[in-house]
Amino acid sequence: MKKIKTNYLFIITIVFFALGFVNILFGILGFLCMLIPIVLLIKDRKKTWCQRYCPRANLFTTLFQGRSLTGKAAPKWLTKGKVKWFVLAYFGMNLLILTMSTIMVFRGRVEPMEYLRLTIAFRLPWDVPQLISAGPAANWALHLAYRFYSMMLTTTITGLILGWVYLPRTWCTICPINTISDVSLKNMKRAA
Repeated sequence: MKKIKTNYLFIITIVFFALGFVNILFGILGFLCMLIPIVLLIKDRKKTWCQRYCPRANLFTTLFQGRSLTGKAAPKWLTKGKVKWFVLAYFGMNLLILTMSTIMVFRGRVEPMEYLRLTIAFRLPWDVPQLISAGPAANWALHLAYRFYSMMLTTTITGLILGWVYLPRTWCTICPINTISDVSLKNMKRAA
């Protein structure tokens, strides 16, 4: 089997965020960053996504390899302690809010969120320009797209800060997908 070149996977991250400026409905593609790692984990029984294909990990490595502020590993309290479980809980809470609020918009009970937020709570003070109008897109689809895009933006900014201060892939140590993969692999080994 021919080996896939992975040096330029960071371009996917850049394209994802650029597409949000073309039309925010592309933000729903952020769901693939959660689905594909799980599919690969089940198929390969290892962290193929995290170790090889994650576009954000590739972005952090490309930007900060040999150029991070300290060049040192993050403190153990950040990578080995409760922080990774806090990030996983935040991620789960974000997905719950995303799902429930999208259902409420679909049912006409709440207005769609048509703006970006960081860490669920903080509205960004500018609107995302839309080069192509969403047209008659359903309110729930717009809401879902803004939620996914906001979640991806929050985690990417966090990863960029961590990669700049510590080692490039520090985010990967607390990434919810990595934590879920670790727990799943332990359970798979126990079951085998």
